[in-house]
Amino acid sequence: MISKKLFVLFFLISSIFYGQEIPPIQIFTTKDYKAEDQNWSISQASTDQMYFANNKGLLEYNGERWQLYKTPNESILRSVRVIDGRVYSGCYMDFGYWEKDSFGKLNYTSLVKELKIKLIEDEQFWNIVSLENYILFQSLNHIYIYNTINGELKVIESQNTITKIYKVDDTIYYQKFSEGLFKIENGEEKQVTASYVIKDKVIINVFDKEGDLLIQTKENGFYIFKNNNVEVWNENLKNTLYHNSIYSSIQLKEGGYLLGTVSHGIILLDEEGNIKLKIDQANGLSNNTVLSLFEDSRGNIWLGLDNGINNINLNSPFTVYNDDSGVLGTVYTSLVHDDKLYLGTNQGLFYRNLDSHDNFNFVEGTEGQVWCLQNIDGTFFCGHDKGTFIIENNQANLFSEVQGTWQLQKIKSMPDFLLQGNYSGLYVLQNSNGKWVLRNKLEGFDISSRYFEFVNDNQILVNHEYKGVYKLNINEAFTAVDVYKKESVPKGDKSGLVSYNNSVLYAYEDGVYEYKPKKELFQKDSSLSKLIGFKQYVSGKLIADKTSDKLWAFSENSLNYVEPGKISSNYRAFSLSLPNDLRKTKVGYENLLELGSNKYLMGATNGYLVFDLDKLNSNNYEVSIALNGVTNYALNEDSKALNIDNESQLSNKNNNISFEYSVTNFDKFLNSKYQYRLLGFNNNWSDWVDDSSVLYENLPYGNYTFEAKAKVGNTISENTISYKFEINKPWFLKPLAIALYILILVLLLAIVHWLNQRHYKKQRAELLKKKERELEIKGLENQKQLMQFKNQNLQQDIENKNRELGMSTMNLINKNELLNDIKKELVKAKKIEDLKSVIKLINKNLNTTDDWKLFEEAFNNADKDFLKKIKHIHPSLTSNDLRLCAYLRLNLSSKEIAPLLNISPKSVEVKRYRLRKKMNLGHDVNLTDYILQI
Repeated sequence: MISKKLFVLFFLISSIFYGQEIPPIQIFTTKDYKAEDQNWSISQASTDQMYFANNKGLLEYNGERWQLYKTPNESILRSVRVIDGRVYSGCYMDFGYWEKDSFGKLNYTSLVKELKIKLIEDEQFWNIVSLENYILFQSLNHIYIYNTINGELKVIESQNTITKIYKVDDTIYYQKFSEGLFKIENGEEKQVTASYVIKDKVIINVFDKEGDLLIQTKENGFYIFKNNNVEVWNENLKNTLYHNSIYSSIQLKEGGYLLGTVSHGIILLDEEGNIKLKIDQANGLSNNTVLSLFEDSRGNIWLGLDNGINNINLNSPFTVYNDDSGVLGTVYTSLVHDDKLYLGTNQGLFYRNLDSHDNFNFVEGTEGQVWCLQNIDGTFFCGHDKGTFIIENNQANLFSEVQGTWQLQKIKSMPDFLLQGNYSGLYVLQNSNGKWVLRNKLEGFDISSRYFEFVNDNQILVNHEYKGVYKLNINEAFTAVDVYKKESVPKGDKSGLVSYNNSVLYAYEDGVYEYKPKKELFQKDSSLSKLIGFKQYVSGKLIADKTSDKLWAFSENSLNYVEPGKISSNYRAFSLSLPNDLRKTKVGYENLLELGSNKYLMGATNGYLVFDLDKLNSNNYEVSIALNGVTNYALNEDSKALNIDNESQLSNKNNNISFEYSVTNFDKFLNSKYQYRLLGFNNNWSDWVDDSSVLYENLPYGNYTFEAKAKVGNTISENTISYKFEINKPWFLKPLAIALYILILVLLLAIVHWLNQRHYKKQRAELLKKKERELEIKGLENQKQLMQFKNQNLQQDIENKNRELGMSTMNLINKNELLNDIKKELVKAKKIEDLKSVIKLINKNLNTTDDWKLFEEAFNNADKDFLKKIKHIHPSLTSNDLRLCAYLRLNLSSKEIAPLLNISPKSVEVKRYRLRKKMNLGHDVNLTDYILQI
């Protein structure tokens, strides 16, 4: 019955802390560090690098990358402790230390092997503690005390289980189960107490409490050992922790105690044992079983979990409320009213007492999207998708049902009136007899009015991100828009409009513009434009904080604000390193609320973020960058590590080199960025980048110096890492090669000289031959020219003979035509008998063969052997056929041939036909063409 009540009490405590704002938590999974799930011990080096005892081996984390070193016997690593630059570790059947070599890698030395220690079967080493020049390794049955100066080893044995070993001030304590609490004094064990109160209870830790011993047990709370008596410390805490198994614990530097439980995450106690904070898997941790705890040099709490590693930024200026259950949704607006915190989300209006850790309560009737929460003269207005509510006593009264109320503002010239922007334009609200009512719509303007600001009593600027900025002139009665016009300033995606410091400001990607009433235009303000980040632009939403007189803006990598100068009229600008992916705000709907004392609440997509501006501005973070490794490789070859302590000389083919560096920044909301340059290649610093490594490929030969520096938030590292290296000249540019080149050049010159002489001799011989050939050619040309002259003479003779043949032919034609004409006329005479002798004489002249012989001789002279050729081709041809062929060869027509043959043209055609048949010519072959081609 008692146990059940205590369980209920613990559950109530858990429910109280479920609604709390918790510090930022970074979660590292097995995928991140590429090892196994359980992490048994944690330690930190003086260089701030973190070390974890993991099931797979030793994990090293430098803030940028994880490195796993497997244990030599591949067993589970149970303990780790960094002491004087060495990383001591204990595992199954072995303990020893790791040291870094000149390549930045850890190498292991087994003390068990070095000291030839005989261990008992299955011995494991769970804790490591240092005191002066001694290192103590604790297993369940032994404590091995190693002297780092002379290498001596002393062993304390126990028949009963040694649960843990603890260091309190300069004394080593440990528990022998069922025997009591012991300490080591002068190298020997001494019993501190055998009180029955703790004798059979597992002791988790022992702390100093104002000179007394505060003893923490696994399941029975805390006890105080004072004046040789053991008594309960904080009875309420004991009842709370009863049967709640504690596995690990630490005392914090600033006081208080942190407990790691087996099934309920962590519990933070103040110095008096009161619970301050509880975080479990339900509200942030990745696992509820905490195997190890460690507070680093910056006050961050590291948790080695049964499944993963978590880092809690306990001293962070930020706290986070994670709505992992999805009850709240995305926070669009917030307000503190009557000591209650109200959140307007996409799921309605929620509230709780300002300083409580209770869960948020829902205001009935406000289901849906809340756009704004405003306190105007003591009245709490809620702008909603449904309309406008007044919130009183956590009750919602919908008095205006015009959908989509973006914001409300007082009309200065009309004290009892408010102007509200809605989806469909602008509306006027009136306070009538103490009750707010919707009076009218401003007719003539129907554009959604999410952002509007007064220029004067009757002029308003309205911004619509997709349409632009409009200036409206309102009539005196505030019933209608007399006229409106679009301003010349460009429209912008996620643009914003706000009134700040008696000016109306418009912001979009190009910058921040101030409206000048006298000029009636917007002018760019170069100083305020820096707020939105230009290249890092995400939103033009500006938030004017009237309480602190700050103007807030949001960029990709930072949260920015300005405030008026205390003396000058210039603004003072500030930037907080808070990237958009960490803020998790709804882009374009960013919202901020000052909670008081420079603490601000920022709405997010899964809850909200609270930050302390004073802590942020006073955060003196010492940043130191370290070079972790240098590797180089040749093309298509494996990479090899280089000595990071000394300069390196690289062969010319190994001209690809990469550098890895880091800064040990473990704060979730402070991003690490890096700049680098390679002197000798590019002397200009790179832009600030997130990547902590850089690769240079195909570098030419020469001397180089690589430099890099880091920035955490806005703090630049105090140091700059530097690494010098040289890439050798290729073998063909080295002195020996150059000497060889000179020798080869001399030989080449000698060979060239000999070849030239040989060439010139050969050239002279060739010239002589050429001249002889030219003379021969010239003689041949002369002979050719003589031949041409002879040919020309012959051709001229042929042409003369052709002319003679043509003239002879024409004479024959003319003669025969004349005789035929005479003959025809004589035939017509009446007394034919008297003329017969004349006709007979004419016929004799017409049939004479002398003309033909003369013609044949001339024809043969002009066209030698034609008649022989055609007679050879066609042997059947008669002399008359040959005569016709000759005339056809001269390309004479039938009409011209008829007088020569003393026949009619028709008879010529008959002869032609007969000739074709003798020659066996086809119908498609022209007779004249055929004869001309022979």
